[in-house]
Amino acid sequence: MMRFKPLILALILISTIACAQDKNPKNNENSHKVVVSDLTIPWGFTFLPDGSMLINERAGQLVHFKNGEKIEISGLPDIYVRGQGGLMDIILHPYYKNNGWIYFSYASSIGKGNGGNTTIARAKLSNKTLINFEVLYKAEPNSSAGQHFGSRLIFDSEGYLYFTIGDRGNRDVNPQDITRDCGKVYRINDNGSIPIDNPFINSYNAKKAIYSYGHRNPQGMTLHPETKKIWTHEHGPKGGDEINIINKGKNYGWPLISYGVNYSGTKFTDITEKEGMEQPFHYWDPSIAPSGMAFINSDKYGNWNGNLLIGSLKFQYLNMCTLKNGKIIKEERLLDGLGRIRSIEQGPDGYIYVGIENLGIVKLLRE
Repeated sequence: MMRFKPLILALILISTIACAQDKNPKNNENSHKVVVSDLTIPWGFTFLPDGSMLINERAGQLVHFKNGEKIEISGLPDIYVRGQGGLMDIILHPYYKNNGWIYFSYASSIGKGNGGNTTIARAKLSNKTLINFEVLYKAEPNSSAGQHFGSRLIFDSEGYLYFTIGDRGNRDVNPQDITRDCGKVYRINDNGSIPIDNPFINSYNAKKAIYSYGHRNPQGMTLHPETKKIWTHEHGPKGGDEINIINKGKNYGWPLISYGVNYSGTKFTDITEKEGMEQPFHYWDPSIAPSGMAFINSDKYGNWNGNLLIGSLKFQYLNMCTLKNGKIIKEERLLDGLGRIRSIEQGPDGYIYVGIENLGIVKLLRE
């Protein structure tokens, strides 16, 4: 029996590895060009009207990349850097050319409790520094947990600002309780005030900025170019990463329903559906650990136009999802093996740009 143990262990290991592998085929019709090199974790980036970039490094640096040069911008607040938290997303106001507002998400230790939590702010850029810095929303209370800060930012077609905050590791308390922050998608006006038609504006003790709840850790959010609906994706546990189409006041189920299990393999719920809770548009098992999200909405990629792009941290590729009749009918690997995909944006030139950890920002090319 002893001589068979190594063989048995080897077979178990091979089986485990096979189960953990992503089965999406590699698409060979793509290449890339490195546009910004030597970045560590480019959590978020955006394009200024002159074509230059503002890039958030999670460790707390804001970089202005222009004419091939990286210039660090001063004026940021103190950034709470812990685990998955730090300086995160960055976007421009839809009317940036008129008002100059830049929006940020970051982790801050200001407020109640030890540790930090996700914060949304805005500022203006003057020369090489930020001015007029304003905090618009701060999640409470702080937590010393290092996981699940969220947090993507997007404006919808009506000018409302949406942002995501993960459950901060407090799975069984935060996501299903609308009187508490975390595990939510939020909607505010561009100045931080609360829209009068937010779904919980009249609910007792509710956090009035909440737009939807029952989320785990959404690190992707984008606006569908045709329907103008808000699409998000979020990390599941072991299995159960999800794409969701966000609707006002809806409950997306975490952690009461899920297609995943604990990292140890044990169950935390026995159900995947429940009345009053939304089903995901799509889910992954095994998990791909998604980050960044964008639709291709240009003529630069031929029949890829309309496809959805999602980064995989776990498997280190750009996942291209082909959509038809309201479903994902095909998934393919682009930029395979370049590194952990963190952020995705379509540039003003119509090309897709991708932030890759320990590499930089690359332009996606179709061959």
